[in-house]
Amino acid sequence: MSAAAGTRGTTSGAAGGGRGDGARTAPLRVDAQRNLEHVLRAAREVFGELGYGAPMEDVARRARVGVGTVYRRFPSKDVLVRRIAEEETTRLTDQARAALGQEDEPWSALSRFLRTSVASGAGRLLPPQILRVGVADEPADGGAADEHRVPQQRHQPGSGELRLVPEEPAAAVALEDDAGAAALLEVVGRLVERARAAGELRPDVSVSDVLLVIATAAPSLPDAAQQAAASARLLDILLEGLRSRPA
Repeated sequence: MSAAAGTRGTTSGAAGGGRGDGARTAPLRVDAQRNLEHVLRAAREVFGELGYGAPMEDVARRARVGVGTVYRRFPSKDVLVRRIAEEETTRLTDQARAALGQEDEPWSALSRFLRTSVASGAGRLLPPQILRVGVADEPADGGAADEHRVPQQRHQPGSGELRLVPEEPAAAVALEDDAGAAALLEVVGRLVERARAAGELRPDVSVSDVLLVIATAAPSLPDAAQQAAASARLLDILLEGLRSRPA
């Protein structure tokens, strides 16, 4: 038998449901991809509702797979948390860049970013260490925070201000290695600086304050319509609090 004929025979056997590797492995790859999508979707929902402290069993239950399937894809909870947090951080960064590129007015750009981000629900999935960065903004003398110190202080792994509560397994995500978080802080910082320079943003508002607004204005409620209405109402109130007022 020629090499070509042998190849044809192997292909034919696989296509016909024989014991060739192609017949055995192709469906498994499809199943694995489908399971991965289910797990990621379930993780976003569970962590969005319960926070990153939710157990892996809850993710598996929501995905309708065994917890062993989750651990085969993500060997530890921190790996899954990192994946979700990175995806949501990237989404927020893209939304901030879109606001910068499509809105000429500084306040319109900042408020558009906030409204888009809150509506997407990404604030519920921000890495908690990004929200804790605001603690490092506060100088010891009680003076005004220096906005541009925030990213640099993120890169000090020994800083006590960046400690996370022990219930949050996401604390294992190292900020100093997180280029995505640094990119988010940089682009939101540009939105903040533009609005501040235009006199439309309170001078004491920092990047971490803006990110905290995104997290705060995205409550998780069982009814979708009620959640949307509550988010819009709360964001309107918070935006009013961010705006500067004539002396």
